[in-house]
Amino acid sequence: MKKEFAVIGLGRFGGSICRELSREGMEVLAIDLDEDKVNEYKDIAGHAVIADSTDENVLRELGMRNIDHVIVAIGDNIQASILTTLMLKELGIKTITVKAQNDYHEKVLSKIGADHVVHPERDMGKRIAHNIISNNILDYIELSDDHSVVEVKAGSKMSGRTLVDLDIRAQYGCNVVAIKRKKDVIVSPMATEEIRESDVLIVIGADNDISRFEKNLVVED
Repeated sequence: MKKEFAVIGLGRFGGSICRELSREGMEVLAIDLDEDKVNEYKDIAGHAVIADSTDENVLRELGMRNIDHVIVAIGDNIQASILTTLMLKELGIKTITVKAQNDYHEKVLSKIGADHVVHPERDMGKRIAHNIISNNILDYIELSDDHSVVEVKAGSKMSGRTLVDLDIRAQYGCNVVAIKRKKDVIVSPMATEEIRESDVLIVIGADNDISRFEKNLVVED
């Protein structure tokens, strides 16, 4: 089944995650107190609503209990960020990722049960979006506006098959430039190289091509 996400706070950081998750075909509920921001994302996210995330009744009415992963990307209001995280924990949300403003904020979030705490100055929204779609996507680095390098862990869809079998270049327009295998790194691997479970592939290509590659070969059903 397709995972459902909610992004609370539609500033630069939250908006970036919302756009990328939506572009990847995920079901996204976008939430903010600012009507203008909600209107900006109403045609991007599956649903966009004006709501106060510190009100537990509001979260219940939005059906937040049915959401698999909530990203709390509230801006400068640290109190609202902490209260929202507490509310979500009480509702039993499976996974909560929260943006921290500083180290103290991070410590508090970790103590109250946030599953992942991120610093926007250190972690780009796009990279985090890809990481939360699949645990097999280890890293995502933008080279330009439309080309990136992705680091993925080989799962069951690739294990035991050679690069010839997978035909990644022809099928998806991406290139496997290296394979990390435990302590070894195979640079420019041969087409006959067989992929092993837990190998890490370094793949380069256009964002649209990488997206198709991830959906078909990386994300586990």
